[in-house]
Amino acid sequence: MNITLNNGVTMPAIGLGVFQTPPEVTTDAVATALETGYRHIDTAAAYANEREAGEGIRRSGIDRSEIFIETKVWISDYGYEETLHAFDKSAGKLGVEQLDLFILHQPLSTDFEKTIAAYKALEKLLADGLVRAIGVSNFMPQHLGALREQTTVVPAVNQVELHPYFTQPEVQSANRDLGILTQAWSPIGGITSYRGDHAKSTFNDPAILSIAEQHGKSAAQVMLRWQLQLGHSVIPKSVRAERIAENFDVFDFELTAGEMAALAALDTGVRGGPDPDSITLAAFGREIPEA
Repeated sequence: MNITLNNGVTMPAIGLGVFQTPPEVTTDAVATALETGYRHIDTAAAYANEREAGEGIRRSGIDRSEIFIETKVWISDYGYEETLHAFDKSAGKLGVEQLDLFILHQPLSTDFEKTIAAYKALEKLLADGLVRAIGVSNFMPQHLGALREQTTVVPAVNQVELHPYFTQPEVQSANRDLGILTQAWSPIGGITSYRGDHAKSTFNDPAILSIAEQHGKSAAQVMLRWQLQLGHSVIPKSVRAERIAENFDVFDFELTAGEMAALAALDTGVRGGPDPDSITLAAFGREIPEA
């Protein structure tokens, strides 16, 4: 299943995410996903596993033209020239000459001028054909508005935390209004299982499990199907071959309107990840190594 971005580029709706995947297991996870049928890999400079993701792509034996590669610029490399060089670092580690999607990892609201300069560098890379599409991540409506006032190219994608417990309707709406694809990180709410042994998570939610039972599917598969029917892109992560395969097996059933509404009604409004406005260079700056 492919999604057409606002510039006409097509992107597989499901990708393998490698956030917090240790470098030593990233190569195998990526190769396994591609063998399973995935054709979209999502990584980031800050994940410190771009090199290993690239090795997994090469190890798969699948032609580069068939694989959609997405990666992200970290805030330490914001700025016009810095972001142009960030492309060199990421492409070098991945072992490719062109990226399919290159996005800003955070809005860096405490220095938004630097964010604007970074995005203008993405526009330059797009114009030069070094990337096929550009976008952002963790941008809230106010960040999107400020970006649009000072730049030319509408982001193709906005990758944000989104799962049944945190649906971000305002972000979804802002993305739709601007023609930006909503891409979900933590799309099955894995982040909701990190809050302690006794915390209720999406994986043991009775409403989700009930819908899963109706379809003979897992909770994770139901949540991914929900996102796909909303028109979102999803990037579930796993290093286990059986989970990687399970997360891809979501095209043979359909949720009813009532089931879609029931999942949306689980929204708690509670963010699992950090507030984007809390991301500062002082607290989160880190040097991104050369290729």
